[in-house]
Amino acid sequence: MELTLDRLTKQFGNKIAIERLSTTLKPGIYGLLGANGAGKTTLMRMICGVLTPTSGEVLLDGNSIDDMGESYRNLLGYLPQDFGYYPDFTGKEFMHYIAALKGINKRKAKIRTKELLEFVGLTDVASKKIRTFSGGMKQRLGIAQAVLNNPKILILDEPTAGLDPKERVRFRNLISNFSKDKIIILSTHIVSDVEYIADKILMIKKGTLLMTGAVDELIAIANGNVWSCIVPQNQVEQYESQYCVGNLHHNGKNVELRIIAENKPVSGAKPVEATLEDLYLYYFQDQQSGKSPEKKAGGK
Repeated sequence: MELTLDRLTKQFGNKIAIERLSTTLKPGIYGLLGANGAGKTTLMRMICGVLTPTSGEVLLDGNSIDDMGESYRNLLGYLPQDFGYYPDFTGKEFMHYIAALKGINKRKAKIRTKELLEFVGLTDVASKKIRTFSGGMKQRLGIAQAVLNNPKILILDEPTAGLDPKERVRFRNLISNFSKDKIIILSTHIVSDVEYIADKILMIKKGTLLMTGAVDELIAIANGNVWSCIVPQNQVEQYESQYCVGNLHHNGKNVELRIIAENKPVSGAKPVEATLEDLYLYYFQDQQSGKSPEKKAGGK
């Protein structure tokens, strides 16, 4: 199975949300990273067929998804950012309702509902109204409804927004367990949500594909450009105005800074191991000085 995005472009009036974006996806988990407004949701909605591209097309195994129509939609699972639910439905009732919308017969719907509610850890609350669910429980229900039809392509748009750290870890584990032989696209601006489970990262900035690669490949771009240094507290603002500061830790009158920059920011700075978040911050924070490692990406 191969999903190809061929020169996808989407324009709203004078604004270009996605510009000639091309890539090919095979089974695995893809982390779609980008700042708010980068075009992630627009891209995912075009992949789902909810939005029509201004130009370019989406192909599955060489076939246009527009020509495939219903047969393509039957392969899709989608959890939008604004996942809607009926608060007075129970979890089980909601799953049966979604199954009916997807054309799944009652017998199969009953079996799949039981399996999936157990899979996402909602068996004990299956008969409770959704309005009593926590945010994490609603998101787990969102996953369950998205995979009711056992999709080959699963699209998840900002699925962990608003979840606490424990729920986010559980969510990542669920997705990882579900990923075999499927194309899963997980959109987020929370780097840790994809760093440990994504097979490949797609980094989008202002509607264009900035770079793509495995996590360790992208981290290698930032290696040698991340520094730890200790500076007086009264100099912190000066460093923040000059460099991309990923983290700071107060220690008495001094502050330990984690700085992402090509050149050593201060004589006492020590190089530290880079993370995906370091690379992300360097590309998505406004820079006032310092060279970007973008030239080292080699057009990835």
